[in-house]
Amino acid sequence: MTERRNGPWVVHSTDTAFRNPWIRVESSRITQPDGSQGTYGVVRFEHVATGVLPLGEDGMTWLVGQHRFPFDAYSWELPEGGGRLGADPWLSAERELAEETGLRARRHAALGRWQLSNSVTDEVAHGFIAWDLEPGAPQPEASEVLRVESLPFGELVARMRAGQITDAFTHLMVWNAIDRARRGEFPREVSRHLLAG
Repeated sequence: MTERRNGPWVVHSTDTAFRNPWIRVESSRITQPDGSQGTYGVVRFEHVATGVLPLGEDGMTWLVGQHRFPFDAYSWELPEGGGRLGADPWLSAERELAEETGLRARRHAALGRWQLSNSVTDEVAHGFIAWDLEPGAPQPEASEVLRVESLPFGELVARMRAGQITDAFTHLMVWNAIDRARRGEFPREVSRHLLAG
């Protein structure tokens, strides 16, 4: 590999330390901006993160609970998952919504595209809000042990404020949806539930 610049860093070589179907861990030998030598590790994701804030016509939303291995802790989150790089993020999010909750959405809007931990990963997350929902039966993957809870949107916000929900992606979607509702970017029947919380 020839040397290349990465902003103020000079990259001398990059090796893959680990790889599986979901991530690739790279270790690069670099010259840092101050001229000192160093190593920079980056986790490259093989998928994009997708998430959905489902909102029923009665103001209810849905959370998915599961044990998260990295923190050895139980976590309540909006329906989230991953999609193939290059695939339509909504189609991936729609699939996750149906798998985890059984819900199907007739209408949706993009909430945003975010970098979740950009100092050490290249993971990108696409968030959506979905409404005009049809119920159905969840079909989680065989390896997933999930609990699904339906609750008023205002209660979700209260749990977030109380620190009971710590998933950053859930916070990004909820606060972004509330902000956009304040600006009148959603239909009135959607905004009134978002602003009631």
